[in-house]
Amino acid sequence: MRIPWLLVRHEVRVLVSLVLWVARRTHGARGGQAFGYAHGQGAMMFGFAFVCLIETVAMSVLLRDWPTVHVVFLFLDVYSVVFVIGLHASSVVRPHVLDPVGGELRIRRYVHVDLRVPLERIASVRRELRMTHERADGELNVEVGSQTTVTIELTEPVTHLTFFGRRRPVRVVRFHADDADDLVRALGRARV
Repeated sequence: MRIPWLLVRHEVRVLVSLVLWVARRTHGARGGQAFGYAHGQGAMMFGFAFVCLIETVAMSVLLRDWPTVHVVFLFLDVYSVVFVIGLHASSVVRPHVLDPVGGELRIRRYVHVDLRVPLERIASVRRELRMTHERADGELNVEVGSQTTVTIELTEPVTHLTFFGRRRPVRVVRFHADDADDLVRALGRARV
């Protein structure tokens, strides 16, 4: 029962993000400084949405003689377009957030990564462009378009909750920010 609930929760969060995007609002950035990460993936996500739209039209033509099957596929295809746009919307409305007053950095990606890193646990932060990411114990790579631009090393691990609820301790976090230099400078000021 746990996995279906997690999938439904994910879908609802994506749809809520779409509503927030249309309303031009952000999620969870109040009281902190927001750093976006969606700029580099926008064209790719809208490219996926366009391909899904072409598939919707093609399936409508191919299935026009079978109305029941046509309606089912039309619903699934339209939902696919909405979902892809919703994923992009979630990356726009859920930015990384640096909250010096609250003493934490929230590292996020779409609706399924939301890692809270206490500022006092950050040992070092640097701007580092990486294009390849090997999976390793104790490391979390939150890449966008297969790249990360900021690396944070921690004094002690923080717990990352995976999509299906597994707990994973991480000591090194790599993630992408559109303005990585500004984020690194802001983190440096916040840690003093």
